[in-house]
Amino acid sequence: MAKITVNGKEQELENLTTLAQLITSNNITQPDMVSVQLNEEFVNRENYETIALKDGDEVDFLYFMGGGQSA
Repeated sequence: MAKITVNGKEQELENLTTLAQLITSNNITQPDMVSVQLNEEFVNRENYETIALKDGDEVDFLYFMGGGQSA
């Protein structure tokens, strides 16, 4: 069993998984609107399927909000 940290909270994974599987298992809404940091490094979206998580990894899901001031 592996222990990782996701957005500051510890999670236990029975099986090591990829970033893509972690996104799905954490029910991330609008995955196209989230950026992922793995151990404080941004990950390219095209690599989510191939990057395997390991014990002790830290993952952060970052949501970028658009906005602005209306005239």
